Amino acid sequence: MTQPKLGFVGWLRFFWRQLTSMRTALFLLLLLALAAVPGSLVPQRAADPNGVTQYFVDNPDLAPVLDKVQAFDVYTSVWFSSIYLLLFISLIGCVVPRTKHHFDALRAKPPRTPARLSRLAGFTTRDIAGTAEGASGSGVSAAAPTVSAASVVDSARALLKRQRYRTVVFTGVDKKTGLETASVSAERGYLRETGNLVFHSALVGILLTVGVGGGFGYSGQRVVVEGQTFVNTLLAYDSFNPGRFFSDDQLSPYSLTLDSFSATYETESLKAFGQPLDYTAAVTTTQADGTASSEDIKVNSPLKIGGTDVYLLGNGYAPTITVRDPSGNVVFTDSVPFLPQDASLTSLGVVKVPDGLADQLGMIGFFYPTQSQSSSGAYFSSFPDLEYPVLTLNVYDGDLGLDGGVPASVYSLDTDKMNQLTGGATGVDSIELKPGETASLPNGLGTVSLDGVKRFASFDVHHDATQTWMLLFAILVLGGLLTSLFIPRRRVWVKATARADGSVHLEYAGLARGDDPRLVEAVAALADRHAGAYVPFSTTPGDEGVSPQASSSSPSSDPKA
Repeated sequence: MTQPKLGFVGWLRFFWRQLTSMRTALFLLLLLALAAVPGSLVPQRAADPNGVTQYFVDNPDLAPVLDKVQAFDVYTSVWFSSIYLLLFISLIGCVVPRTKHHFDALRAKPPRTPARLSRLAGFTTRDIAGTAEGASGSGVSAAAPTVSAASVVDSARALLKRQRYRTVVFTGVDKKTGLETASVSAERGYLRETGNLVFHSALVGILLTVGVGGGFGYSGQRVVVEGQTFVNTLLAYDSFNPGRFFSDDQLSPYSLTLDSFSATYETESLKAFGQPLDYTAAVTTTQADGTASSEDIKVNSPLKIGGTDVYLLGNGYAPTITVRDPSGNVVFTDSVPFLPQDASLTSLGVVKVPDGLADQLGMIGFFYPTQSQSSSGAYFSSFPDLEYPVLTLNVYDGDLGLDGGVPASVYSLDTDKMNQLTGGATGVDSIELKPGETASLPNGLGTVSLDGVKRFASFDVHHDATQTWMLLFAILVLGGLLTSLFIPRRRVWVKATARADGSVHLEYAGLARGDDPRLVEAVAALADRHAGAYVPFSTTPGDEGVSPQASSSSPSSDPKA
């Protein structure tokens, strides 16, 4: 068989049909979910820039490779955006033609009654006599002495309309007998396709909201030590990730002061000893109009202020360190955040003293909230709370690299151009301090003291103008999906044929558009309710008649047939 050549336009049409098929849309949706997995395996610059920095320190060989494939920027990467855009186009290509088809179906009348209802699901028959009995409520007057095919079909139509079917009546004459025939064609379940379209349209809405609406948002991170105040200005953030359409005017003027940070740890169960049970950051917020209030920020319980959500990301210790020159003058004093290295909050920090001493001074310190010693002599923290705090410092002097104009992380110290004075291979013990203690610096540089230990909290300030839209589309997705799953699309027919003896022969059948396990049951219930309002057919005078159930034949009513 020789097929014609498609040509350029033909190939375009072919690829468009493949892209807009439901199979391709489902595949792209699955692929998008898989592409999002790396975003939960490695830290992301947009949410945890400090974590990315630490990942480079911990994995110096692997991190550059991951960075080349944009693993630290998954949700803005080229490959993730490509899948996202293809899915967006595919969904639009699915929804638009289906919407037109559904709109045409809503305007169209139900189809004509098939010639052979016996081939359809739930087929059953009833025979009724020519005298009405108790037909009130079914569309036939109780006073009517006889019934016709048209009146019986009218009563069936009224019954179906009360069950929210769209109906149309067809009348005619039987070619064999010349007697009257009438039928009603009914259809319902249009909400099933409506729900399907709402589901897909809402998915398009979610993609559009994330892709475009996300450009108006921003997120920023800030480490705040107890007693410090954060003001919502661009320069106050440690790291800031604006959207494409961000402007400084979006920053609402407010301030946040960390009054205290408390943590509760497990102390009763030995298997879970030291595990955190609760974190609470007590803050005081001040609005632009000067209104102040006290709030608590917990994990998964953000603070809403100034159109932003302030999340509690992490916490740790900030030892208050003071450095004095040989004359006793203070040249440095600050509460320096130390980054936790393990679950017991063994923490690493850097102190930089660029001025005030004979040489620039740098110190790499380890802080142990509950200092313990292993069999090898190494220090570690055995509990995350402040039970026996100890600070150790390795001292370096030389060029800190701050005068070259190159930005440097406050959590790292470049020692390439510096001389190590304590610890390591120097033969001089590291400086060891407990709160309130003071130690001399090597080479008569001065003294260093540990004045106390404060807690710090890491906050993520997130502004998302699309939250309301995302909630709306999420509700529509769920509602559309449930509607498309639980509302069946079905057609039902009732056909009445008059007989020479004045009786009427009724046929009932149905057809499902998709899976409808209750269709046979629905057709049988319709037949019982409709035909049960009439006198059963009797062929012998004085006979009590045959019940509708007994006079019915249902060759297709068995679900297994």
